[in-house]
Amino acid sequence: MNIFMTFGTEDFLHKTMEKHPDETLVLLHGEDTALLIHETEGKTLFNEPRSYGVFEQSGALTQEGFFVFNNIPVSEEGRPVFEHRFKSRAGLIDQEPGFIAIRVLRPLNSDIYVVLTQWDSEDSFKNWQSSQAYNKAHEKRGTDQGLDHQKTIFPRASFVTKYRGKSEE
Repeated sequence: MNIFMTFGTEDFLHKTMEKHPDETLVLLHGEDTALLIHETEGKTLFNEPRSYGVFEQSGALTQEGFFVFNNIPVSEEGRPVFEHRFKSRAGLIDQEPGFIAIRVLRPLNSDIYVVLTQWDSEDSFKNWQSSQAYNKAHEKRGTDQGLDHQKTIFPRASFVTKYRGKSEE
């Protein structure tokens, strides 16, 4: 499975969706931009997308809800360690109230991995962040055993972007 992303005006991206009704396309709204996601086994519809392979997933992406993108730069030598950590995740997020989907994305043309989660609302995401499941998933963060202390894996700081789908507009 692959995911491709492109930015543009909401009107242009909406027209792209209308031209391809049989494709899995999700239109999201950020603070100052719109983002269109194309999830497919095939090739992208976009001219110059951000391109990712999906290496871990749960749930089905929909048009509704609140989307969080944890953008994590990972060095070439750090990729196997980073991916192993996600492949052996506990999967506790999947059981959280309001959780819809997760995609862990391997970059195909950059060094930035993306952990994309979809929630039914921003409140559900915030509740996850204060849950025991979240604490369990991140229990090694900030310790000598945490990946965040391995500077050879992460060449620079990660960052979070948030978007809203239809029901969160």
